[in-house]
Amino acid sequence: MENTNPRREFLAKTAGAALTTSLFTGAVKGANDRVRIGHIGMGRMGRGNLGHSMKQDNVEIAAVCDVYKPHLEQAVEMTKGQAKGVRDFREILADKSIDIVGISTPDHWHAYMTVEACKAGKDVYVEKPICVTIDEGQKMVAAARKYKRVVQAGTMQRSGVHFQKAAEIVKSGDLGKICFVRTWNYGNMAQEGIGNPPDGEPPSDLDWDMWLGPAPRREFNKNRFGVDPKAFSHFRWFWDYAGGMMTDWGIHLLDIVHMAMNEAMPSSITSLGGKFWLNDNRDTPDTLQVTYEYPGFIATYENRNSNGQSMFEKSYGITFHGSKGTLFVDRSMYKLIPERGATLEAVEAKSSNNANDAHWRNFLECVKTRQKPASDIEICNRSTAACLLGNIALRSKLRVDFDARTWTVAQKEARKFTAREERKPWRIVV
Repeated sequence: MENTNPRREFLAKTAGAALTTSLFTGAVKGANDRVRIGHIGMGRMGRGNLGHSMKQDNVEIAAVCDVYKPHLEQAVEMTKGQAKGVRDFREILADKSIDIVGISTPDHWHAYMTVEACKAGKDVYVEKPICVTIDEGQKMVAAARKYKRVVQAGTMQRSGVHFQKAAEIVKSGDLGKICFVRTWNYGNMAQEGIGNPPDGEPPSDLDWDMWLGPAPRREFNKNRFGVDPKAFSHFRWFWDYAGGMMTDWGIHLLDIVHMAMNEAMPSSITSLGGKFWLNDNRDTPDTLQVTYEYPGFIATYENRNSNGQSMFEKSYGITFHGSKGTLFVDRSMYKLIPERGATLEAVEAKSSNNANDAHWRNFLECVKTRQKPASDIEICNRSTAACLLGNIALRSKLRVDFDARTWTVAQKEARKFTAREERKPWRIVV
């Protein structure tokens, strides 16, 4: 399809060219230089990243930030009072002594904060998915390249040794021709799900307007805010802030598919799903099947909340189906199952490292060397976009054709889901 957007063409060309260049700026830190980190978003994921970063050598946690006072207090306590606690992330971006920003906010904030951090001269560790629209991801890549920043995304499975080995097996050709890849998340939730709380007043210790940020103005709802001591926050199940299981978990699975299949992008996407089981107030589907046509193979992502059975007795996973064998992989192991009559040997290997710690270690090393990290922003932009395209196909009720050269969707009716208007004053400007 002809590209009629010059800016989009520029982004596509510069993003593609950047794959083969380093991020060297001349400002290389020595092996023993201490880096100062400011963490933004101190919920369950943010405190996890805080913990992983605190384990690394030559790191000082300079500041932590959250708009919800209890989370902020927990984060300050984790640092034994060493980190400064702030309520407005812009204070961290303005602090010239801070080298790195960790962003673990709800998804709808990732793009704006990453771009602004790059403009402020900070390197960035941003959680996955990196954004909520195709357009946002392109702006994040453009900002990282324009300001010569190291930006690592939180798809930490790429730093898992057994995931790397599984990808090597796929690339080796030992499985034969791979025509089909399956990814899935299965579970069996109570039908009431997260419930149906009414709208109401936000807690006095929460800045609700700041939490919403670039997202549309909404009345406070307990589930939209979503803090739950027993689960990751429920904001994930509302289109204003995220993309449901497709972007929350599907990205981890499809990211490994991309890693093993040479970072290909899908050309056509179909999606069916809906709320067939849960009776709660979430927007996103509880049952979903997305099919992707990649160069030379088909991949699927499946999610359901009413039945947890799978052929591997695993609630999630990836299977690469080759003409000579099948490879299963999840966070605990990989397993190779030969086809009948094939000369392959059955193999099973367990995970051998902490991928989160290794991912942070990789990022900090790249901050010093100015090389691209394992989950460079451009890599995760591709994985995020694949997931977003699954949701675009679902919401538009169309087969979506995607041109990875121009980063455009062919179907006019689907394009409205590729971008959004940010609420003032949070417009993203690279």
